[in-house]
Amino acid sequence: MSRKGNCWDNAVAESFFATLKNEAIYGQALKPKSAVYAQVFEYIECDDNRTRRHSNNNWISPVQFEQNYHQ
Repeated sequence: MSRKGNCWDNAVAESFFATLKNEAIYGQALKPKSAVYAQVFEYIECDDNRTRRHSNNNWISPVQFEQNYHQ
């Protein structure tokens, strides 16, 4: 953890939420809260975890990383 006033602790969360907003939320018409929850769930489970490659996982998706790890 960094000291007070340093933003390094929160960088991963900030990056994720910025990507989520840019790819799944912005540009969409206003929807009921339940529809937004479903859209965010779909983005995380279908796009981010299954297809998006992450640099921390040697450029493979988190699902592929978990499958390789548990073999």
